[in-house]
Amino acid sequence: MKNIKFSLNWRSITESRLFFPALVIAIILLFDLIFVPRFFRLELQEGHLYGSIIDVLRNGCTVSLLAIGMTLVIATGGVDLSVGAVMAIAASVAALLMNPYVLATELPPNLEKLVFDPHFTYSPLWVVILVTLLVSTVCGLWNGLLVAYGRIQAMVATLILMIAGRGIAQLITNGVRIQIFYEPYAYIANGWIVLPFPLYIVLFVLAVTWLITRRTSIGMFIESVGINFRSSFFSGIDEKKIKLLAYTICGFTAGVAGLIASSNIKTSDANSIGLTLELDAILAVVIGGTLMSGGRFSLVASVVGALVIQAMTTSILSIGVAANAIQAVKGVFVIFVILLYSDQVRGFIRRIASPKGATS
Repeated sequence: MKNIKFSLNWRSITESRLFFPALVIAIILLFDLIFVPRFFRLELQEGHLYGSIIDVLRNGCTVSLLAIGMTLVIATGGVDLSVGAVMAIAASVAALLMNPYVLATELPPNLEKLVFDPHFTYSPLWVVILVTLLVSTVCGLWNGLLVAYGRIQAMVATLILMIAGRGIAQLITNGVRIQIFYEPYAYIANGWIVLPFPLYIVLFVLAVTWLITRRTSIGMFIESVGINFRSSFFSGIDEKKIKLLAYTICGFTAGVAGLIASSNIKTSDANSIGLTLELDAILAVVIGGTLMSGGRFSLVASVVGALVIQAMTTSILSIGVAANAIQAVKGVFVIFVILLYSDQVRGFIRRIASPKGATS
């Protein structure tokens, strides 16, 4: 009887979407324990907690936010390739709202020093955040309209904004990289409350999204649309509205990630902010166990998948691998993840952990 109970418990553990992301990150951390000295060392300085583990959590915040929104999109059977471009648009909008004077060819004498004042902003911080998130949400709404109501393939529909988005970001700032001097805005990415402030933002967005999808019927509708949208339609589910909602939330989370990214580097760099992060977000969702064909999903597992990617990147840099070789190593890592998620490996792990005679 005990063997049967153990077998059932192990099967429920291995079938959880958190199991394989947790297994991958455990392998990476074991590697760090052996090959990276002092990787797990934590220091408390002036009320702030520092260490490599904290760096992984902090640097993984932007991809975690993108992964939250991307999870809902992929669960409907779609994909959003424009989240990196939406981040750039959000950064440009926020910077312009705080310091529109940098676009002027000549400033009045009383403003020359004011625009560089760390306590000056043209628009209040709440207006900057609200307008920026509104713009990014509209970008997600645009993608949703093309996919849900325009019946354009998701990859093609979001590719439009992926290509045009950085051009839009450049137009917003007139091609100027606006430097951000406003300290309260810089606090978004660089503030600390024992732990880095962006962590609390990720946890808040994750909690709200989880409540929306798991404490209402929306999550079930998203999974139903991803599994079979035609059957969902005949069941009374408006799959167009569900897809529209998923893409809109994805645009919102990309806007939050854009705020954090621009706050971190204190500039609106439309060329580099969010560049290729859409691929990391998709990989994080896949690591989290959400199938690209849609269906069942786990937001927490996707966030763990984002941390897996960041832990891998941090570990590579810690052992002295050149930064320009990270993409190649990441490619090998992707192959490893694909093999780990194969049905053959999953079955093998369950067999070696199941006691003999457990099912007899």
